[in-house]
Amino acid sequence: MVKAKRQTEEFLKCKHCGNFAPMDIVADYYLSTKPEYNCPEDDYYDPDSDAHPQPEQGYTYELLFCLACKKVTLQEYFDHDSLEPEDIKVETLYPFQGVKLFYLPLLIQEAYEAALKARSIDANAYAMLLGRMLELVCENREAKGEKLHQKLKFLAEKGKIPSNLVSIANGIRELRNIGTHQTLEGLSSDEIPILDDLSRAILEYIYVAPGLAKQAERRWNQLKKKPGAERIWEE
Repeated sequence: MVKAKRQTEEFLKCKHCGNFAPMDIVADYYLSTKPEYNCPEDDYYDPDSDAHPQPEQGYTYELLFCLACKKVTLQEYFDHDSLEPEDIKVETLYPFQGVKLFYLPLLIQEAYEAALKARSIDANAYAMLLGRMLELVCENREAKGEKLHQKLKFLAEKGKIPSNLVSIANGIRELRNIGTHQTLEGLSSDEIPILDDLSRAILEYIYVAPGLAKQAERRWNQLKKKPGAERIWEE
């Protein structure tokens, strides 16, 4: 049985199951980064004296236990004597939340984030939600066809996605079908990295790379308008 040292004062959202409630702190560790006192040679320093107090600072690691799903969360935050409580930023080290992707259409962004929430809970659910995201990608790119693989083939033929991504996308579809087949054992955590790579490859090619290219072009045009920039281009 997990014994709690104490409970969080605030309500926290479990990144495993989404439950919003106080969580049990079952373990914590403080790593001090307090600087050593550095005084002039002629200045006597007594480490037990409060004459020259050094600011306390360091990293705190907390292992939280969710009472709803019985899973743990590891978080980290840096604290300093001069920091206000609202300025302390807490980072979740576990569970993995994925790297945020930019330039995605809103519906696809929501579908991708919904899939990531299921990632650490159930591989089959993760595959199913990624398959749904892929269908939204096809709708967004105005793909034609009744089946998902037909829509993907259409996009490849029109040059909207590279042909090798069709096989990657079909891989997501096939893994999703395995996860929904009642007579099979389904997917395990071993397949999750494959799903990660397949989904990110598609999203980065279709949305992220063009978005970054447009951003670079805008900044380039702004740079060319700066005073004196014409002389640089002439040289």
